[in-house]
Amino acid sequence: MLYDVRLELHYDYDAQVRNDRHLIRVMPISIPGAQRVIAASLTFDPRPVRETKFSDFFANTVTTIAYHGSHAHLDVRLSARVSVEEVEKPADLSPTVGLLKQEIAKVWSLAPTSPHHFLGPSPRIALDDAITAYAAQSVARTPSVMAAAMDLCLAIHRDFAYDRKATKVTTTPNEAFRLKKGVCQDFSQVMIAGLRGVGIPAGYVSGFLRTIPPRGKPRLEGADAMHAWVRVWCGQHAGWIEFDPTNAMRAGPDHITIGYGRDYADISPIVGVLRTSGKHSAEQSVDVVRVE
Repeated sequence: MLYDVRLELHYDYDAQVRNDRHLIRVMPISIPGAQRVIAASLTFDPRPVRETKFSDFFANTVTTIAYHGSHAHLDVRLSARVSVEEVEKPADLSPTVGLLKQEIAKVWSLAPTSPHHFLGPSPRIALDDAITAYAAQSVARTPSVMAAAMDLCLAIHRDFAYDRKATKVTTTPNEAFRLKKGVCQDFSQVMIAGLRGVGIPAGYVSGFLRTIPPRGKPRLEGADAMHAWVRVWCGQHAGWIEFDPTNAMRAGPDHITIGYGRDYADISPIVGVLRTSGKHSAEQSVDVVRVE
C-alpha cells in the first residue's frame, strides 16, 4: 500500500511565547520488511532559529526546534509518502504465559526491542490490580500469549465506549478503566497495563490510521487521525505482534507507524518548554490518502 500523509498541528497562544524549545515526534519511520518512508518533510511557522534531528533510544525520529524571539502561534506541517507492506499474519507460535516467563529470562539483551523494557511500570502506565485481574481473564480462557493478547484486545473494544470528551491526554489507565470510556490512547494504555500485569511485555505504538468513509459518503479532508495501538512480545519465535484495541483487530496495512515507546510519554507528538502566560488552543488535521 502506498500512502500520502499530511499532518497539521496548529497552536494559538493567549500571550506571546518566548524562548521556547520543542521535541517533535511525528515523522514516520522505515521498518525493514514492513514500512518504507519514500519521502518526507517537516516545516514550521514561524521558522525556528535552530532545528536538529536525532534518533532516540527506541529509534524514533525526533526533530528539535528552538526560538529566540517571540510569537503567538505555532504551526507544524508534515508531508510524507510511505509504502506499507501487507504482511502475512504469522502462525501462533507463542507459548503459554508461564513458559513466556522462562523465555524472557533467557533474553540477555537490553537493546531497544528487548522485552525487559516493556514489563514493568513506565512513566504513564502504573500496574493496577483491577486491570491485571481483567487481563487475567483473557489469559485463563486462551491457550497462548498471542491468543490472550487478541482476547484482551477484543474485550476492551467490547467493554469500553469510544468517547472523545471522556478523557484527556493526562488521563491515567486506571482512570480510563474505571470510566470504561476514552480514545485510542486510553484503550492502548489499559491494554498495556493489563498485559504487563500478567507478565506479558507490551509497548505503545504511535502512528496514523487511514479511515474509510461509510458507503456512499464522500471522504472528508482532514478527517483521518493520529492513532495509537499496542505491540506485544509473544515469545522468541513469534516476536513482536501489534494489536489495535480501538478497532478490535491486528494492526494491518492501514496502520502507518511513527514510532514506539513504553507509553505515550515516549512518543508524544510534541513536548516543549516555553515562557508565556494564559492558555493556548490546539487544532489537528490529518489526511491519509491511498495512492492508487
